[in-house]
Amino acid sequence: MLENIVNSVSVTSWIDLVNLIVTIFEAVGAIIIFYGSARVVVDILTSAIHRHPFDYSAIRLDYSAKIALALEFFVANDLVKTILNPTLNQAIILAFIVGIRTVVGYSLSKELKDLAPK
Repeated sequence: MLENIVNSVSVTSWIDLVNLIVTIFEAVGAIIIFYGSARVVVDILTSAIHRHPFDYSAIRLDYSAKIALALEFFVANDLVKTILNPTLNQAIILAFIVGIRTVVGYSLSKELKDLAPK
């Protein structure tokens, strides 16, 4: 029965579904970065309006966590895109992108550990 269901779904509809997933990953990553940036601006403006010094470490800690999470969505997005178009050129590009994002993600997580309250 499962075989009949799988065979009845066309390849085009699967590709459309995967393209939708790619678009969702891109949007979620962008929304997370936008949300984190908006929170930073609000925190700084609130501190400025109340004439209190803002807690730079807390703001960096919160923003770094948002960026690290968004990077995970972007890496997943790139992986799905490569699965859709598995050429050698696309695989090489993916390797570089994932490598760079992994280094950035590692740096951010190390920074988060260093900034976390002890």
